[in-house]
Amino acid sequence: MESNLILNEIPLSLLFASLALLLIMSAFFSGAETALMALNRYRLLHSVKAGHPGAIRAQKLLRRPDRLIGLILLGNCFANILASSLTTVISLRLFGDTGIALTAGVLTLVVLIFSEVAPKTLAAMHPERLAFGASLIIVPLMKLFYPVVWLVNMVANLLLRLLGFNPKGETHNALSKEELRTVVAEAGAMIPERYQNMLLSVLDLESATVEDIMIPRNEIAAIDLDLPLEEIVGQIRDSRHTRLPVYRKSIDKVFGMLHLRKILIRMIRSDFGKETIVKSLDKIYFIPENMSLHQLLLNFRRESLRFGLVIDEYGDVLGLVTLEDLLQEIVGEFTTDSFDIQKQKDGSYLVDASITLRELNRITGWALPTEGPKTLNGLIIEYLETIPRPGTSLKLVDHQLEITKMEGNLIKQVRFNPRKSE
Repeated sequence: MESNLILNEIPLSLLFASLALLLIMSAFFSGAETALMALNRYRLLHSVKAGHPGAIRAQKLLRRPDRLIGLILLGNCFANILASSLTTVISLRLFGDTGIALTAGVLTLVVLIFSEVAPKTLAAMHPERLAFGASLIIVPLMKLFYPVVWLVNMVANLLLRLLGFNPKGETHNALSKEELRTVVAEAGAMIPERYQNMLLSVLDLESATVEDIMIPRNEIAAIDLDLPLEEIVGQIRDSRHTRLPVYRKSIDKVFGMLHLRKILIRMIRSDFGKETIVKSLDKIYFIPENMSLHQLLLNFRRESLRFGLVIDEYGDVLGLVTLEDLLQEIVGEFTTDSFDIQKQKDGSYLVDASITLRELNRITGWALPTEGPKTLNGLIIEYLETIPRPGTSLKLVDHQLEITKMEGNLIKQVRFNPRKSE
C-alpha cells in the first residue's frame, strides 16, 4: 500500500520521462548487442593493430562473449521489466483497471519498434560506429556490475554443462580455403579482377599437383648422348631452351641437366666432345607426380631451382616442370596471344588437344573437369572410350566440339563451339 501511495504521488510527467529513459536504455542495449556481435573480426583486428581505442575496447569485450551477453541482457531485462511496471502505474492512474490491457499492447508495440527492431537494424547497418561508441559505456558497466554478471554466467554455464555443452569451448573464426575463395571472389571492385585471379590461383596451389602443369614426356626437348656428336651440336645450337636434360637411349635414363650457356663457350675449343658435355652437367631435380604445386614452389625457392623432371612411382619420367610453368599457374599467361587456342571468325575455337585442362579453363573461362585426365586429348579419349577419327563430333560438358586433326593415336586439334549463355 505504501509503495502504491508513493507512486501515486509522483507526477505523471516524471513517470513518462522515466518510461522514455527506460525505453532508450533498452534500445541502447539491444543495438549494442547486435553491433558488437556483427563486427567483422578481421576488420576489427586490423583496427586494433592500427591502435583504434574503440576497436581495442570492443576486442576486450568480445574475448568473453558470455560476460558481454550477460551484462547486455541484464540491462535489457531490467529496463523492459521496469518499463512494464511504470506503464501499469500510468495506465491505472489514467484509465483505471480497464486500460491495462490496452497500454500493455501499446507498450509491446513501442518496445518492438523503438527498442528492438530500429536499433538492431541500425546496428547491423553500421556495426563499427555503434559498437565502438557503445563500448565506452559497456566497459565501465562491466566493472561496476561484475559480481552480478559473474553470478548469472556461473548459473548459465552450469545449465549448459548439464545439457552437454562446453561453454568455454573455443570458437574457431579462421576461414577455410573455400570460405577464403568466396571472400576473394566476392570482393568486387575492392580487388581488381587480375589480382582476384592471382589470389585464387595461389589458393589452388595446395590442391593442384605437378601433373596439372607439366610438359608431357613426348614433348620434352632433351639430348640423347648416344647420337653422333654433330647431331648433338646442331641440337644445342638450334634449341629454344636454355637447359636440356641429357640421357642415353631413353629419357627414363636421364642423368644430368645441361646449361647451354655454359656449353656454348666450350664448343669452340678443339678438344670439345661428349666428355666435355658430361663434365658440364648439373644435377637434375626429380619431382614425384603427386607433389602439390605449393610444395614445389617451396622446394624451387629453397634449392634455387628453375627446372625439374616429374617421375612416377617406378621412376619413369612423366614430364617436365619449369619455374615459368609454376609462375604462369599463379599470374596467368605471360603473353597475350595463345598459340594453343585460336578464335575463328564464326566464333568457334581451334584448340591444340595437348593443352592442359587447367590452362584451357583459365584462358577461356570454361569449367571442364580437371579431376581425371589432365589434357584435352585425354579427356576426349576417356569420354569416348576409344580412339576417334578426324571429323568425329561430340558434346563435352555442354560444349559442342569436332576433332579436326589426328596424329597416330593422338588427337592434335579440335574445334570448339562454346555454349551460348542463357
